[in-house]
Formats: sequence, structure tokens, C-alpha cells
Amino acid sequence: MTEPGDEGLLADAIEQLPFILAVCEGPEQRVVAVSGATRAVLDERAVVGQPIRAVLSDLVGQQIPDKYHEVYETGEPVTGQEWRVHLDLPDGSIHEMWANFTIVPWRNADGTIRGSIGTGFDVTESVRKRQAAAAEVADLRERYDQTRDVVTALQRVLLPPGLPVLPGAQIAASYLPAVTDSAAGGDWFDAVVRQDGSVALVVGDVVGHGVTAAGVMGQLRAVLRDRLDTGAHLVDALAAADRFARRIPAAHATTVCVALLDPADGTLTYCTAGHPPPLLVTDAGDTRYLPGTGGTPLGTGALFPVRTETLELGDLVALYTDGILERPGRTIPASTAELAGVAADSAAGRALRDPGQSPAERVCSQTVELLVRTTGHTDDITVLAAQRVAPAAPLELELPAIPESLRPSRTAIADWLARAGATAQDTFVLQHALGELMTNAIEHAFDGVEPPAAPVVRLRAELSAVGCLQVTITDQGRWREPARQSTRGRGLALTSQLVETMRVEPTAEGTVATIRHSLTRPARLLSEAVSARPVVTTAEFHLTELDGTDGGTEGGVHVEGPVDSTSAERLEQSLLQRSRGGTLPLTVDLSAVTHLASAGVAALHRVADRHGRQGGKLTLVAAPDSPARHVLALVAIPDVTIGPA
Repeated sequence: MTEPGDEGLLADAIEQLPFILAVCEGPEQRVVAVSGATRAVLDERAVVGQPIRAVLSDLVGQQIPDKYHEVYETGEPVTGQEWRVHLDLPDGSIHEMWANFTIVPWRNADGTIRGSIGTGFDVTESVRKRQAAAAEVADLRERYDQTRDVVTALQRVLLPPGLPVLPGAQIAASYLPAVTDSAAGGDWFDAVVRQDGSVALVVGDVVGHGVTAAGVMGQLRAVLRDRLDTGAHLVDALAAADRFARRIPAAHATTVCVALLDPADGTLTYCTAGHPPPLLVTDAGDTRYLPGTGGTPLGTGALFPVRTETLELGDLVALYTDGILERPGRTIPASTAELAGVAADSAAGRALRDPGQSPAERVCSQTVELLVRTTGHTDDITVLAAQRVAPAAPLELELPAIPESLRPSRTAIADWLARAGATAQDTFVLQHALGELMTNAIEHAFDGVEPPAAPVVRLRAELSAVGCLQVTITDQGRWREPARQSTRGRGLALTSQLVETMRVEPTAEGTVATIRHSLTRPARLLSEAVSARPVVTTAEFHLTELDGTDGGTEGGVHVEGPVDSTSAERLEQSLLQRSRGGTLPLTVDLSAVTHLASAGVAALHRVADRHGRQGGKLTLVAAPDSPARHVLALVAIPDVTIGPA
């Protein structure tokens, strides 16, 4: 038994505790003792004697330090299970961990509160093991869901497949169903781009859940979208939805908020028809709820007054359903204040560190995660956010008309599309399509004319006010019909399949190729994992031989990097050499190919033709969602087995 004065022995015992411990004292919650496990997590930080908010400054936006102060002020303990946190490390990297914790009040002998005592356990390993196990059964889960969860498919059909990418506004949305094993509900969102460049933002909530609510939601969304798409005023669009709601009992008392944003001047006209008002997060980080307009729910009164606000550059407006406010254990005033604070932290990047997301995407995903993990939720939650941003300037390139210009052009296009807000999927499609047109322009830039001293190909890309990307590629040559060869002329055909429209026009100065393609970003259904998407990379071309399994008579080749006009011939020669001119079976793994141009497809056709004539079996494999798999799905290579990696 320790005697008074054995403080050193007690401190040594605390140091050896195998779990996180932090003891804080006073109104500033200054740290007076920590365990060795705590020091290990916090690395080289100054801890003892410092306020907990200073010690955990990188977690301020993640709620942890606030919980110590909450316990000190209320005297009520706080617990958390598997909270995800991001810690800043001295080398500038981010350490992600999950923790279970409990914070209890530290009381004096007379019962007054002296401070708080926090204990925690790092459960990162168990969480990651569970995530790994979940990944292993993802395929079985997907098959099970396809046969069981018809309602989820219905929800996907009724909600918009994507959100527009606009030059002056970044838009995002998320949806979290009330029941984790069913995505059916009455919440919906929409973003409708109008011909004048304005965008109508819609969030609505049909009473109830299940197939009936989802079906009514889909019909109301269609009515509103049709009116808004044709340029109707907000009041006229809501009046049409109101007439529908009067005829359908299940649509009665549906609430909806509709806001019309003009990204050019920031004008925001909105109506709250029985719905919570929009939240404004300014570029400076201030927050306020816009005044409600006093509109009535659909089918109850047909009163739809509107109000107007102005968004400055960097300002963000968020529309949401009341599921995020009516969380267990929270009053509406407390929930509205909490929503504003967490949304501001998420928009500014002070919460979870997801640098790849835009502020609008962080508000839609992180705000929901941070709020729901504290209280849980009993209703569907939908968040739609739009931030007014400065439009990206058009991309203009002037490159030498040589094959070596292809890779720098792909890099420049990818960088510009990223700044414009394009997804990795659209970037992959457009890189491929533009690569084909650039290759065609380089090959035929000077057919029939004397080349000037510095032959060039010009590219110009611009995103229109309605979110349609237009790219023109101009050369100085004369148009020539593609030669009718079995492995030539596929570039333009493949490009026309990848984009919405393509036009090639010969002029007196040269040939002009124009493509148009609407850019969209997916909304996030928070009950499901994000699908894997092609990764854009600028890796160099490499080819590696893989030993066969039967003494070397049958092997394979692993291809990595871009296969374009500068590397296709080398690929063809290597494959034919490995298969002895097509006489031996050969498997070619294209999973790591970052760009498969028509020149590469033509090379594969020639290799396949040689194998077909010589009797050797050719097998092409590519991982699902890889760039090569996308291209192989569009082209046909006779007598070739195409399978998964």
C-alpha cells in the first residue's frame, strides 16, 4: 500500500498503463498527467501543463477536445465507440486511427468538479481487420444485395445519377437512409441546370419510408425537374408539384426547399415550402441560416413566397432534410447550432482530412458522419451543397506535331480537368478520346501541303455555363479519308463511342475536330462503399515476362504504363517474340495499362491475327474498372479470350 508522499511511485504506475489516459484540470482543462501509451500516440508533443485544446489542436474540428470541456461543464460522462480521427505527425503526414474512449468528471472530496479524466483504447487494428474481412466478402454481399434489395435499385433509379460540373459552382450531395439495409425512403435531391446557366437546387422529404414513399418521391422529383428544366419560375414549379400532391394521398404534406443559384453573379432565389431553411457558410467561415420564406408543404395550402440572397465567391449554401436535425438526444436549437459548426469545420478542412474532396463534398459527407456518430439517427438524411467558385480559364495548348507531344498533352488535360472538377472516370474517357484525336491530327497534319518551319497542333478546351465540355483540336493539314485497313481507322470510331458528340470538319486552313461531353459527379450514398474508378497516371511503359507454370512452354507478359503510338510497336514486337510468332500460347495482363490508345488496340489486333494463323492461343486479361478493361469492352478482337486478371 502506497504512503503519502509516494507521488513518484504513482506517476511511474500511470506511465506504465497500457492504454490512453489523460487527466485534465481547471476551466482550461490543462493536462496534469498522461500515460506512456498517450505519449506514444502524441509523439513529440508538449503535453503536461498545456490546455487540452492546445495539445490536441489538430483534433479541434473532430470534437475530441470539446468533449473534455463538456464533461467539466456538465459533470456528465461521455463515451465514444470507434471514432475515426486524423492526427498530424511531425513529418507532415496524417495518422488515421480509430479509438474507443470514455471521459468522466474528476471530483474533489466535496463533490465539486476539479477536472476530467479521459481513457481510451486504440482499436485501429480491429477496425481494419473488420474492414478487410468486409472487403473479402464484398462480391458475395453484392450478389446477395442484387437478389434481396430491390428497393435499393429503385432508389438509385429515382435519384439523379449524377450532379452537374459547372464552371462557377461546385455541387455535391449525400444520402443516408434511416435503415442501413434498405435505401428506400422519401428524401430526394436534385440539381437542374437551366439554359441561362443558373442551377436549381432541390431537397425534399416525402412523409414515410419504403417503396410507397420512394415511388411518390420519384414522381414529385420528375414533376419539379420538368418544370425547372424548361425555365419555369420557382413558384410555378412548386405549384405544379402541389397540384400533383393534392391528387396523391401519399404525397400530402411533402416538404421541399428549392433554390435557384446564378453562379455568374451569386444571386440565390429560394423558397422553403414547409422545409428547414438553407444554411450559408461564408468564405470567411461564418455561418447563418437564411430566413424561411413561410411556404406551406405540398398539398396543404399552395403558398410559395420566395426570398433572395447573394453568394460571394467562396460562399457555400447547404440544403438538407430534417433527419440531420431530429437526431436522438438533441433539441432542434442544439442540432441547428451543431450542424452549422460542423459544416463550417468540414468546409474549411478542419475536420477529417480528405484533401481530395471539394468543400461542398466535405460538407455533404463529413458533416453527416461527424454528427451521426455522436447520436445515431432515426430518419433519412440528405444534404445538397453548392459553393460559388471562380470559373477555370479555358485550356489552350500549342504543341509540335510529333508523337512525343501526346504524353504532355494528356498530363495537361488531366490537370485542367481536375481543376474544373471532373471525376477520374470522365478524365479517363476524355484523355483517351483526345489522345485519339491528337494522334490523328499529328499523323495527318500536313497531308498534301508543304510543312512549315514549326508544325503544330492546337487544342482548346472550355466548360460551358451549362456544364458541357467542348474541346477543339486543329491541325494545318488537309482531311484524308481513313484507309480501309483491318487495324487502322479505329481512333475516330472509338472516340465517337466515348464522348457524347464528335465532329470533324475540313477547312481551308486545316482540319478541326470538335467533341462535346457533359461532366457530372456522382452523389454519395453513404450506406455503400464508393466504387473503384480508373486511376489517371503518367507512368512509363514497361513490359515484364512472367514464367510459365509448366517448364516455360506457356507463360505470360505483364504490361504497365501507357500503350500509345510511341509504345504500341514495341509491345507488338515483344508479344510476338515471346510467343515465337504466335505459335505458343500467351497470356497478356493489361491491368496496369494506364492508357490503351487505338494504336495499342491495332497492335493487339495484329498479334491476335498472327496467333490465329499460327494456332497459338492468345488470352488478354484486365482487372475490373481498369482503363484497358473499359477499352476492350468497346472494341472487338476476334478469336481472343478476354478475362479478369
